[in-house]
Amino acid sequence: MKFLAVLCIFIFTVAFAYANHYGCYSNNPCGAGRICHTSKGSCNCIEISKCFDVTLESSKKSEWDLNGTHFAQYDFQIKNNNLISDISNLFIGVNPNIAAKDYVQIWNIRRMENGELTLPSYLPSIERNTTFGFGAIFAGHNEPNLAIYAVTY
Repeated sequence: MKFLAVLCIFIFTVAFAYANHYGCYSNNPCGAGRICHTSKGSCNCIEISKCFDVTLESSKKSEWDLNGTHFAQYDFQIKNNNLISDISNLFIGVNPNIAAKDYVQIWNIRRMENGELTLPSYLPSIERNTTFGFGAIFAGHNEPNLAIYAVTY
């Protein structure tokens, strides 16, 4: 019985750490609605609504039905509003109702094994005061609600 309790606690701890793995310290994730913001080696957890250095916007470009399946194409824009520093690393999370099978196509961004998005290997940074765009086609009616989890300048 003790073994089962310890095993459950271990599994819960691993699942929690995996779901919230961005933070200023490995044992202190920023949590939902916050961005892990690292600049010049200093890390802070900032509420998304109060983080003005980087923004992520989306727009639905088109949608259609084909053979009983609904598709929608989206364009996304990451804006580096920082006037001093380039973004050297960025991680974007996708809402859980978008499954791997729902991604029909994705371009100009790298999708990691855990489903999160990050800068493509050919783009070392997003320069200060510039915008970087990427796009995707999703199957189904779920809206792709993306959020920036972590940014490094």
